Amino acid sequence: TICQIMALRAARNAGVYVPKSTADRCIAYVKSCQDPHTGGFCYRPNGSMGPGFARTAAGIVALYSAGLYEDDAIRRGLDYLAQYQPGNNAQARFGQNDVMMHFYYGHYYAAQAMWIAGPERFVPWYRAVRHLLLTTSDRMADGSWNNRQYCPEYSTAMALIVLQIPNNYLPILHR
Repeated sequence: TICQIMALRAARNAGVYVPKSTADRCIAYVKSCQDPHTGGFCYRPNGSMGPGFARTAAGIVALYSAGLYEDDAIRRGLDYLAQYQPGNNAQARFGQNDVMMHFYYGHYYAAQAMWIAGPERFVPWYRAVRHLLLTTSDRMADGSWNNRQYCPEYSTAMALIVLQIPNNYLPILHR
């Protein structure tokens, strides 16, 4: 879902006509995947697969990509995501299989979500995730990352994308 919504956003940014009704349907679908109790996002509407770190990060970025920037769904999602900020009490959560299985994917979208949310959310998140990425046991002697679930090329690419976000190089992240 997030990739499809980002593709629609990229098409629109490139000058391809994307009807507002399409973005509205994207927003409605993503919002239907939000857990009403926690604010986290589920894999499908009605709680299928429950809310989780990576799903919530992707859900927030999907809403941003569809053109929604100020909404209770985003605020609640960001609040849910904040419990996964590296450090503090989040370390226990990173031991959960769901979080570890989607570690780089989740941080890729979480860093984007916090960046778009603004400096008050991004700065502490970025400091924490930068420290985590630079000190994780996934970090290899040659400077690459190897998650052992995925190839080192994927882990390294995702870590580097997260670390470069403050440079504002990617057009999708331009404010």
